[in-house]
Amino acid sequence: MLLFRWIVLLLLVAGALCFAMYVGTGEMRWRERGVRIVKWTVVAGLGFFAVLILERMAMIL
Repeated sequence: MLLFRWIVLLLLVAGALCFAMYVGTGEMRWRERGVRIVKWTVVAGLGFFAVLILERMAMIL
């Protein structure tokens, strides 16, 4: 679980840095990378919550 948390945190930081580079340079490639990283952050977050839900369901059954 700790690994999932670190992955999501690092993805959020990477996305923020890409958007900061986009604001600083105005190059569209940084914005595109930032959007792509944020999409993967959402996927990782959904995976994290899916694991949490499955663990809770296993404890109930």
